[in-house]
Amino acid sequence: MINRPSQEASPTIDALDDLAKLADYSLIDTLNCDPDAKENGVDHEPRQVFTGHYVPVNPTPIKDPEYITHSKIFFRELGFCDSMAQLDDFVRLFSGDISHVPEPMCTVGWASGYALSIFGTEYYQQCPFQTGNGYGDGRAVSVVEAVINGRRWEMQLKGGGRTPYCRGADGRAVLRSSIREFLAQEYMHALGVPTSRSLSLYVSKTDKVNRAWYSEGSRSKDPDIFISEAVAISTRVAPSFIRVGQLELFSRRARKNEHPKAMEELEMIVLHLIDREYADVIDKKLNNAEKIVLLAREFRGRLTSLVANWIRVGYCQGNFNSDNCAAGGFTLDYGPFGFCDEFNPQYQPWSGGGNHFSFLNQPVAAERNFHTFCKALKPLLTSHQNCLQQLDEIRNGFSKVMQTQMEKMWAAKLGLNVFDVELFNELVTLMVQTPIDYTIFFRELSMVPDDIDSLKKSFYRRSTSEGMDKRWSEWLVKWKLLSVGSTSVNTAASHVCKEISKQMRLVNPKYSFREWFVMPAYQQATERNYSLVRELQDVITQPYAEQSKDVEEKYYRLKPSELFGIGGLSQYSCSS
Repeated sequence: MINRPSQEASPTIDALDDLAKLADYSLIDTLNCDPDAKENGVDHEPRQVFTGHYVPVNPTPIKDPEYITHSKIFFRELGFCDSMAQLDDFVRLFSGDISHVPEPMCTVGWASGYALSIFGTEYYQQCPFQTGNGYGDGRAVSVVEAVINGRRWEMQLKGGGRTPYCRGADGRAVLRSSIREFLAQEYMHALGVPTSRSLSLYVSKTDKVNRAWYSEGSRSKDPDIFISEAVAISTRVAPSFIRVGQLELFSRRARKNEHPKAMEELEMIVLHLIDREYADVIDKKLNNAEKIVLLAREFRGRLTSLVANWIRVGYCQGNFNSDNCAAGGFTLDYGPFGFCDEFNPQYQPWSGGGNHFSFLNQPVAAERNFHTFCKALKPLLTSHQNCLQQLDEIRNGFSKVMQTQMEKMWAAKLGLNVFDVELFNELVTLMVQTPIDYTIFFRELSMVPDDIDSLKKSFYRRSTSEGMDKRWSEWLVKWKLLSVGSTSVNTAASHVCKEISKQMRLVNPKYSFREWFVMPAYQQATERNYSLVRELQDVITQPYAEQSKDVEEKYYRLKPSELFGIGGLSQYSCSS
């Protein structure tokens, strides 16, 4: 259920020259370049990209970059010395200037196109050309691909400037959203949820852009003012950044026979995905059709596990389109995301979203993306009827596998060996009617309390009726009978309680990513005070731990009532 953080490597890389020796650009070495691209990477105006897997493009550096933070955990995993994050050449590269990188690093980055499906429906109108040929990495530019400690990583600048896919936007990310994404990736990894990783975060001391945002105290659903914000570049890292929407783009072209190499390019990107993300589970000796069937089966397993983990930790993607669904089966693209404070099955942090992408509807949204994924693979199997039939069976079996993963997850959160639907349904009803804080409730339940007094720490209403207290008490007795097996006080029961508590605390975090903690951090950061960002980073990278009393008093508490409904805290516009 949980992917625990991997073993850390001993620091062996203390300069950019050392990293350069590990550079290995599989994508640009093996896939097709856009034939209309400019070799020098000066390609920053919106245009249609008709063919090819990537476009060479130079990132646009931010001016006067200043260090905010880096991921100490990921640096150790990569074998990077912490001091590298503030070395001039490292700062220059990861704030967008790749013109002077040491050989054999590339002095031009790359961006990729993808298609868009929303809840399984193909869309073209978001593309300025109405063709789908202008949709892709509008402000994300990959700059490094390297094999480090036997693992391949791609390093991508978020907010790296305009690309041909920018659709007229400025290609920039602002400090506020960059801090949110950086911290969210750190938090998700610490939770054991598969995710793209945070590497570094730099802000410009001089560059600013205008963005729509919320006035102070606004309860508007959508932003109501424009503000000037500092631009920043965060570097996110993953084995690849291939999305379901990317496969979908090439499949659409093959299906419509849009150019002579359309089918070939679809096959190339699918096989590249297998090499980048699934080489350890798909035998190279198999024929391509067999590989594709196994790819679908493996992705189904990863995607169902991922979404179950999202719900376990209270995460809602908010905008789970095909282009925001990583084909490697991890969390990607932290834009209008959020974590539940008050439990609500229809929780949706994005003001432009809807119930189709709400908290407990994410399994259904994932199924729609999986169907899009399978549809994208089908043109490669038209002459392999047996494999095509297997693909259909895998696609049709998604909901059953998803249900199994969800029941396994809920059983683990509740400390049960076997999922009990009646107990669970009763709990959901109580959680909605009370209401409760999602994270605090399950953490307090993990202590296997004797009565509901400690559970009331998670209740948003200070007092509850006798009838509600009675219902909670009765539920707690049922739960303890199913989990502990006995409510009697004896040595054996005490041992069982301690063991169940230990296991539950491994899946129910104590500390959550709460927007009302993050907002003061990025507000202080506008004054070039990054201490709260770093403090939050320290807290959320130990989400299961019992931290200091001061940390607990500050970060383990209910959302204040006056903050509910506040724009930028309870709902957000799309990423900026």
